[in-house]
Amino acid sequence: MRSHKVITSPLGIFTLVAEDSVLIAVEPSAPDPASPVASRYGLAADTGFEAAERQLDEYFDGRRCCFSLPISQAGTPFQQQVWDAVSAIPYGQTRSYKQLALDLGDAAKARGVGAALSRNALNIVVPTHRVVGARGALTGYSGGVDAKRALLELEAGPQTGALRQQCSGSGVPA
Repeated sequence: MRSHKVITSPLGIFTLVAEDSVLIAVEPSAPDPASPVASRYGLAADTGFEAAERQLDEYFDGRRCCFSLPISQAGTPFQQQVWDAVSAIPYGQTRSYKQLALDLGDAAKARGVGAALSRNALNIVVPTHRVVGARGALTGYSGGVDAKRALLELEAGPQTGALRQQCSGSGVPA
């Protein structure tokens, strides 16, 4: 059964969507009840999202570098590879589209990497905001460039230095 909960964050409103208690989306907006696509969010729920809410709060408070939640999102095998590669980028670090493509075996796949990132439904949890243009340009983020900048500044800020050190390449939640 699909359900959703609307939450607020320092970046604004997010809609958390779960199916059978597995997080499938973190949308950077609230569902429009008049829209026919609103039904894709399922029923509104007051419970069932406590762990996701707590971990997002910890992330925004600079106390969590990665997430430990049951997640799932449908995608092609290539999209899954890209999302896995993005999830391996350490907290506070960035990679370019080209670097990710090279990690996946072919620099020519940089556009494909960008396309896969644009299909990421699990904003922040799968940290596509850590992927930047070749010269560090902040491009292509579903939550908007300002949100991408804010997330990168949070992760690189002096208040999260100890967290960056603790999480450096470990993949272990704070």
